Amino acid sequence: VLAIGFIDSYPLTWLVFGGIMMIALYEAMELFEVEDNSLYIYALSIWLVAYFYPNPVELMFLVGIIFASILAYTKNLDKKLFLPLLYPLASFLFILSLYTTYEMGSLLWLLVVVAGADVGAYFVGKSYGETSFCETSPNKTLEGVAGGIVTAVILGLIFAPDYGFFIVLVISLVVAIASVFGDLFESYLKREAGVKDSGNILPGHGGVLDRVDGYLFGAVVMYILLKLFS
Repeated sequence: VLAIGFIDSYPLTWLVFGGIMMIALYEAMELFEVEDNSLYIYALSIWLVAYFYPNPVELMFLVGIIFASILAYTKNLDKKLFLPLLYPLASFLFILSLYTTYEMGSLLWLLVVVAGADVGAYFVGKSYGETSFCETSPNKTLEGVAGGIVTAVILGLIFAPDYGFFIVLVISLVVAIASVFGDLFESYLKREAGVKDSGNILPGHGGVLDRVDGYLFGAVVMYILLKLFS
Protein backbone atom coordinates (compact mmCIF):
# COMPACT_ATOMS: atom_id res chain seq x y z
CA VAL A 1 0.00 0.00 0.00
CA LEU A 2 2.75 2.45 0.95
CA ALA A 3 4.51 2.08 -2.42
CA ILE A 4 1.55 3.57 -4.33
CA GLY A 5 2.10 6.86 -2.49
CA PHE A 6 5.33 7.43 -4.40
CA ILE A 7 3.71 7.04 -7.83
CA ASP A 8 1.65 10.08 -8.82
CA SER A 9 -0.85 8.44 -11.18
CA TYR A 10 -4.57 8.81 -10.57
CA PRO A 11 -5.61 5.87 -12.81
CA LEU A 12 -3.09 3.60 -11.07
CA THR A 13 -4.12 4.82 -7.61
CA TRP A 14 -7.79 4.30 -8.44
CA LEU A 15 -7.11 0.84 -9.85
CA VAL A 16 -4.90 -0.39 -6.99
CA PHE A 17 -7.16 0.88 -4.22
CA GLY A 18 -10.19 -0.42 -6.10
CA GLY A 19 -8.71 -3.91 -6.09
CA ILE A 20 -7.84 -3.66 -2.41
CA MET A 21 -11.33 -2.32 -1.67
CA MET A 22 -13.07 -5.25 -3.36
CA ILE A 23 -11.04 -7.80 -1.40
CA ALA A 24 -11.63 -5.86 1.83
CA LEU A 25 -15.35 -5.74 1.00
CA TYR A 26 -15.41 -9.53 0.69
CA GLU A 27 -13.67 -9.91 4.06
CA ALA A 28 -16.01 -7.38 5.70
CA MET A 29 -19.04 -9.25 4.38
CA GLU A 30 -17.65 -12.40 5.99
CA LEU A 31 -17.15 -10.60 9.31
CA PHE A 32 -20.62 -9.04 9.20
CA GLU A 33 -22.09 -12.40 8.09
CA VAL A 34 -23.70 -10.78 5.06
CA GLU A 35 -24.45 -12.93 2.04
CA ASP A 36 -25.55 -10.93 -0.98
CA ASN A 37 -23.42 -10.87 -4.12
CA SER A 38 -25.25 -7.77 -5.34
CA LEU A 39 -23.10 -5.76 -2.92
CA TYR A 40 -20.10 -6.39 -5.17
CA ILE A 41 -22.00 -4.87 -8.08
CA TYR A 42 -23.05 -1.86 -6.00
CA ALA A 43 -19.54 -1.30 -4.68
CA LEU A 44 -17.93 -1.67 -8.10
CA SER A 45 -20.48 0.68 -9.65
CA ILE A 46 -19.81 3.32 -7.00
CA TRP A 47 -16.07 2.95 -7.50
CA LEU A 48 -16.43 3.33 -11.27
CA VAL A 49 -18.47 6.52 -10.83
CA ALA A 50 -15.94 7.75 -8.26
CA TYR A 51 -13.23 7.74 -10.92
CA PHE A 52 -14.99 10.55 -12.78
CA TYR A 53 -16.55 12.36 -9.81
CA PRO A 54 -14.48 15.27 -8.43
CA ASN A 55 -15.17 14.50 -4.75
CA PRO A 56 -15.79 10.74 -4.45
CA VAL A 57 -16.71 10.73 -0.76
CA GLU A 58 -19.91 12.66 -1.55
CA LEU A 59 -21.19 9.57 -3.34
CA MET A 60 -21.87 7.96 0.04
CA PHE A 61 -24.78 10.36 0.53
CA LEU A 62 -26.28 9.06 -2.70
CA VAL A 63 -25.68 5.47 -1.58
CA GLY A 64 -27.41 6.22 1.73
CA ILE A 65 -30.45 7.70 -0.02
CA ILE A 66 -30.71 4.76 -2.41
CA PHE A 67 -30.36 2.22 0.40
CA ALA A 68 -32.94 4.04 2.55
CA SER A 69 -35.34 4.12 -0.41
CA ILE A 70 -34.93 0.39 -1.00
CA LEU A 71 -35.35 -0.24 2.72
CA ALA A 72 -38.61 1.71 2.71
CA TYR A 73 -39.89 -0.14 -0.36
CA THR A 74 -38.75 -3.70 0.38
CA LYS A 75 -40.26 -5.45 3.37
CA ASN A 76 -37.59 -8.04 4.14
CA LEU A 77 -34.36 -6.25 3.30
CA ASP A 78 -31.52 -7.14 5.67
CA LYS A 79 -30.30 -3.88 7.22
CA LYS A 80 -26.85 -5.39 7.66
CA LEU A 81 -26.34 -5.10 3.91
CA PHE A 82 -25.46 -1.44 4.41
CA LEU A 83 -22.60 -2.19 6.81
CA PRO A 84 -19.98 -3.27 4.23
CA LEU A 85 -20.80 -0.13 2.23
CA LEU A 86 -19.87 1.94 5.27
CA TYR A 87 -16.89 -0.21 6.24
CA PRO A 88 -14.78 -0.44 4.20
CA LEU A 89 -16.20 1.22 1.04
CA ALA A 90 -16.85 4.68 2.52
CA SER A 91 -13.32 4.86 3.91
CA PHE A 92 -11.83 3.97 0.54
CA LEU A 93 -13.83 6.83 -0.97
CA PHE A 94 -12.20 9.12 1.60
CA ILE A 95 -8.79 7.80 0.50
CA LEU A 96 -9.63 8.55 -3.12
CA SER A 97 -10.94 12.00 -2.16
CA LEU A 98 -7.63 12.78 -0.47
CA TYR A 99 -6.00 12.34 -3.86
CA THR A 100 -8.57 14.23 -5.91
CA THR A 101 -8.87 17.13 -3.46
CA TYR A 102 -5.42 17.40 -1.89
CA GLU A 103 -3.26 15.56 -4.45
CA MET A 104 -0.80 12.71 -4.06
CA GLY A 105 1.30 14.51 -1.44
CA SER A 106 -1.49 14.28 1.11
CA LEU A 107 -2.23 10.65 0.26
CA LEU A 108 1.46 9.82 0.73
CA TRP A 109 1.33 11.65 4.05
CA LEU A 110 -1.56 9.45 5.18
CA LEU A 111 0.18 6.26 4.08
CA VAL A 112 3.44 7.18 5.82
CA VAL A 113 1.79 8.25 9.09
CA VAL A 114 -0.31 5.09 9.43
CA ALA A 115 2.57 2.83 8.43
CA GLY A 116 4.80 4.64 10.92
CA ALA A 117 2.27 4.18 13.70
CA ASP A 118 2.02 0.48 12.93
CA VAL A 119 5.74 -0.23 12.57
CA GLY A 120 6.73 1.99 15.50
CA ALA A 121 4.18 0.34 17.77
CA TYR A 122 5.46 -3.10 16.82
CA PHE A 123 9.14 -2.46 17.50
CA VAL A 124 8.73 -0.26 20.58
CA GLY A 125 6.11 -2.59 22.02
CA LYS A 126 8.28 -5.63 21.39
CA SER A 127 11.31 -4.01 23.02
CA TYR A 128 9.79 -2.01 25.87
CA GLY A 129 6.13 -2.95 26.13
CA GLU A 130 4.96 -3.81 29.64
CA THR A 131 1.75 -1.88 30.31
CA SER A 132 -1.45 -3.18 28.73
CA PHE A 133 -3.10 -0.56 26.52
CA CYS A 134 -6.68 -1.81 26.80
CA GLU A 135 -8.66 -4.89 27.79
CA THR A 136 -9.98 -5.50 24.29
CA SER A 137 -6.51 -5.92 22.79
CA PRO A 138 -4.18 -7.66 25.27
CA ASN A 139 -1.27 -7.72 22.81
CA LYS A 140 -1.15 -3.93 22.55
CA THR A 141 0.95 -2.10 25.11
CA LEU A 142 0.82 1.54 26.13
CA GLU A 143 4.52 1.86 25.39
CA GLY A 144 4.05 0.40 21.94
CA VAL A 145 1.13 2.67 21.10
CA ALA A 146 3.03 5.73 22.34
CA GLY A 147 6.11 4.73 20.36
CA GLY A 148 4.03 4.23 17.26
CA ILE A 149 2.37 7.62 17.58
CA VAL A 150 5.71 9.39 18.10
CA THR A 151 7.16 7.60 15.07
CA ALA A 152 4.12 8.53 13.00
CA VAL A 153 4.30 12.21 13.96
CA ILE A 154 8.01 12.42 13.15
CA LEU A 155 7.46 10.81 9.74
CA GLY A 156 4.44 13.04 9.18
CA LEU A 157 6.54 16.15 9.75
CA ILE A 158 9.05 14.86 7.21
CA PHE A 159 6.71 13.71 4.44
CA ALA A 160 3.71 16.04 4.74
CA PRO A 161 3.05 18.77 2.17
CA ASP A 162 3.77 22.33 3.30
CA TYR A 163 0.64 23.05 5.33
CA GLY A 164 2.61 24.65 8.15
CA PHE A 165 4.27 23.04 11.16
CA PHE A 166 1.33 23.29 13.56
CA ILE A 167 -1.25 21.90 11.13
CA VAL A 168 1.01 19.03 10.10
CA LEU A 169 1.79 18.24 13.74
CA VAL A 170 -1.85 18.19 14.80
CA ILE A 171 -3.10 16.20 11.81
CA SER A 172 -0.27 13.66 12.02
CA LEU A 173 -0.96 13.17 15.72
CA VAL A 174 -4.72 12.76 15.37
CA VAL A 175 -4.42 10.49 12.32
CA ALA A 176 -1.93 8.28 14.17
CA ILE A 177 -4.34 7.98 17.10
CA ALA A 178 -7.22 7.25 14.73
CA SER A 179 -5.22 4.47 13.09
CA VAL A 180 -4.79 2.80 16.48
CA PHE A 181 -8.54 2.75 16.97
CA GLY A 182 -9.03 1.56 13.40
CA ASP A 183 -6.97 -1.46 14.35
CA LEU A 184 -8.95 -1.93 17.56
CA PHE A 185 -12.25 -1.72 15.69
CA GLU A 186 -11.21 -4.38 13.22
CA SER A 187 -10.08 -6.57 16.13
CA TYR A 188 -13.54 -6.09 17.64
CA LEU A 189 -15.18 -7.24 14.41
CA LYS A 190 -12.99 -10.35 14.36
CA ARG A 191 -13.85 -11.17 17.97
CA GLU A 192 -17.54 -10.81 17.23
CA ALA A 193 -17.15 -13.09 14.21
CA GLY A 194 -15.04 -15.57 16.18
CA VAL A 195 -12.06 -15.49 13.80
CA LYS A 196 -8.38 -14.72 14.23
CA ASP A 197 -7.82 -12.98 10.89
CA SER A 198 -10.11 -11.18 8.47
CA GLY A 199 -8.87 -13.48 5.70
CA ASN A 200 -5.96 -15.58 4.53
CA ILE A 201 -4.97 -13.89 1.30
CA LEU A 202 -1.65 -12.81 2.86
CA PRO A 203 -0.04 -15.93 4.37
CA GLY A 204 1.32 -15.15 7.82
CA HIS A 205 -0.23 -11.67 7.81
CA GLY A 206 -3.96 -12.38 7.75
CA GLY A 207 -6.33 -10.63 5.40
CA VAL A 208 -6.40 -7.32 3.58
CA LEU A 209 -8.51 -5.69 6.31
CA ASP A 210 -5.85 -6.69 8.84
CA ARG A 211 -3.36 -4.62 6.85
CA VAL A 212 -5.48 -1.57 5.97
CA ASP A 213 -7.66 -1.09 9.07
CA GLY A 214 -5.60 1.86 10.30
CA TYR A 215 -5.79 3.58 6.92
CA LEU A 216 -9.59 3.28 6.88
CA PHE A 217 -9.97 5.36 10.05
CA GLY A 218 -6.98 7.58 9.34
CA ALA A 219 -8.22 8.64 5.90
CA VAL A 220 -11.53 9.88 7.27
CA VAL A 221 -9.85 11.89 10.00
CA MET A 222 -7.19 13.39 7.71
CA TYR A 223 -9.72 14.44 5.08
CA ILE A 224 -11.98 16.12 7.64
CA LEU A 225 -9.09 17.90 9.37
CA LEU A 226 -7.70 19.15 6.07
CA LYS A 227 -11.16 20.51 5.26
CA LEU A 228 -11.27 22.15 8.69
CA PHE A 229 -7.86 23.79 8.45
CA SER A 230 -8.25 24.88 4.84
